[in-house]
Amino acid sequence: MIYAEILAGGKGTRMGNVNMPKQFLSLHNKPVIIHTLEKFILNPDFDKIIVVSPREWMNYTNDIIQKYIGKNDRLVVVEGGKDRNESIMSGIRYIEDTVGLFEDDYIVTHDSVRPFLTHRIIKENIEMVKKHKAVDTVIEAIDTIIESEDGDVISQIPKRSMMYQGQTPQSFHIKTLVALYNQLTEAQKQELTDACKICSLSGVNVKIVKGEVFNIKITTPYDLKVANAIIQENIAND
Repeated sequence: MIYAEILAGGKGTRMGNVNMPKQFLSLHNKPVIIHTLEKFILNPDFDKIIVVSPREWMNYTNDIIQKYIGKNDRLVVVEGGKDRNESIMSGIRYIEDTVGLFEDDYIVTHDSVRPFLTHRIIKENIEMVKKHKAVDTVIEAIDTIIESEDGDVISQIPKRSMMYQGQTPQSFHIKTLVALYNQLTEAQKQELTDACKICSLSGVNVKIVKGEVFNIKITTPYDLKVANAIIQENIAND
């Protein structure tokens, strides 16, 4: 089976003085997360779409889904974990508890605050994860990347042609990801916050799917302004 997992567990501390997490802020008259969910709902390949939410926002998440989307048997809201990987695992535990985990199960994980992903990106993630077990969506780095070990002076400047910026979705063969995650020590779980990095360091080749520059993550007030501008431009071009 193919699952989608929308990661909506963040509190949005970089968004400034707002009274709710960033995924619930309004973007062109509806919450950011609803724009994101609509992309997945329109894709018939997903057997279940799991929304991972902070415990205190689960009822609110269900309320806005009911308001903007309505009843949908493929959608379910579950409680997230203390960090990104634990939230991914919370969604997987829901699958295991309700229907079990099987060898042909895959999961496409995506940030709830990236509402501009395309159907092409979703399609390629599904196609590639079935062949490679782990997939990351990236774009080529435009600016030179600077590495600094102490945050004060440059340690090195990697070759830009080899640098990419990570986006989402990130997609995984579920049993592979679970096995690798369960092998980690508690210290490693704290350090390895990216599931694709866990796979890569364990010897699993992570396939690249090309993202889009406009597949932005809304984390600051400026990002929200850019997102509204993208929507206005899309409306003008329709």
